[in-house]
Amino acid sequence: MANSISIVLQLIIGLGFLNVWFLRAGKPTPYRGANAGTLKDEFAAYGLPEWAFYLIGGLKVGSALALIAGIWMPVLIVPAASVMAILMLGAAAMHLKVKDPFNRWIPSLFLFACAILLLILPAL
Repeated sequence: MANSISIVLQLIIGLGFLNVWFLRAGKPTPYRGANAGTLKDEFAAYGLPEWAFYLIGGLKVGSALALIAGIWMPVLIVPAASVMAILMLGAAAMHLKVKDPFNRWIPSLFLFACAILLLILPAL
């Protein structure tokens, strides 16, 4: 049972991030911080340098791919879920920084909770 839940969480997080970074990066969404139209504009609205967009994007995409690969190589799950949890705390902090309404925080908080659950699931 725990293995099935873990796989579902890995797919939710992994495919969710790949969707955001590859399919929706150039499109507005109701969850973009500070009313930004694109993902790159969102980083700028947070006051982050352009290199942060590429660094954080690389970490998110790499961790998303690692979570999906973790279905077959479980050793990847803990490091990838840990990186995702930290990045989602950072995302929440950026929403706080620009005083976004709470509804824009929902994806980052949901994905943070999924990542944490992946980390504690083996102990349950």
